Amino acid sequence: MSKLERFLESLYKKYRTLNSGKLASYIPQLANANPDWFAITVVTTDGKVFTVGDSQENFTIQSISKVFLHGMALEDCGRAALLEKVGVEPTGDPFDSVIRLDENSKRPDNPMVNAGAIATTSLIKGNELTERLNRMLEMFRRYINRDVFIDVSVFMSERATGHRNRALANLLLNFGTIDHNIEEILDLYFQQCSLVVNCQDLAMMAATLANRGIQPITNQQAVQSEYVRDMLSVMHTCGMYNYAGEWAYRVGIPAKSGVSGGIIGVIPERAGIAVFSPLIDQQGNSVRGLRVFEDLSQEFGFHLLDVSMGKCNFADCLESD
Repeated sequence: MSKLERFLESLYKKYRTLNSGKLASYIPQLANANPDWFAITVVTTDGKVFTVGDSQENFTIQSISKVFLHGMALEDCGRAALLEKVGVEPTGDPFDSVIRLDENSKRPDNPMVNAGAIATTSLIKGNELTERLNRMLEMFRRYINRDVFIDVSVFMSERATGHRNRALANLLLNFGTIDHNIEEILDLYFQQCSLVVNCQDLAMMAATLANRGIQPITNQQAVQSEYVRDMLSVMHTCGMYNYAGEWAYRVGIPAKSGVSGGIIGVIPERAGIAVFSPLIDQQGNSVRGLRVFEDLSQEFGFHLLDVSMGKCNFADCLESD
């Protein structure tokens, strides 16, 4: 057994009884999750998988999808055109803030807040909703290496209760950021958040980004390498809601969380990490997930500044006793 495997086991035992936080409830279907679900998965850039816990338990991807739609929009529109519609500045505000968008008026601050994600999704190419949806599902399939599907009950729940997102979309329409077809844009946005994944899927997606956009198992290019830097940069500064600054200080790796309890982290050229536990804090981040990532970063030198100074010992942690 490698040092990494032993450490993952110890983290699972250490935090499985941590019960602080609560289930997301503003999307009614998410409140049905089992609070005891907990999984940690690491996938290396050469396809090795290390996992503990409920790594095959299905849940909806939620805001983690924003990372990958950002990459798809970059491919469809290019960097310059996307920047005209969506910025790259961290907000320090909640992910669903309306006030921030109304103050700036020209464009959302970044693709990781809801307003920016809605604007980003609106740029996905396709003649109609079905074509856009199929292109999106194919994109996720390239990352995960299996067919993916939408949880219809979660989609309908988000659609029925997404009044705040509808308000954001109307503001975006008012500012000329999106076109008039609000309901079609929102349907695609709600569907991307309702994509069904498991913890191992998320780690594979993160490992693909760590591997310059090349899926570690299939060696298929999931996203053009030239845009991976953009995706990781925005993840690093904006990916953890209004906890992003402290995350950069404590953990120091590009990451994205979702209110269903998933967190992905990318260690470039080395591995992707995912943690799933549906108990979340006030910012919308998995409580157990935060602790796991902090411990992993500290133990193996995953912080980007530790990596740049040669303190990362990832290769050593993979060696078996």
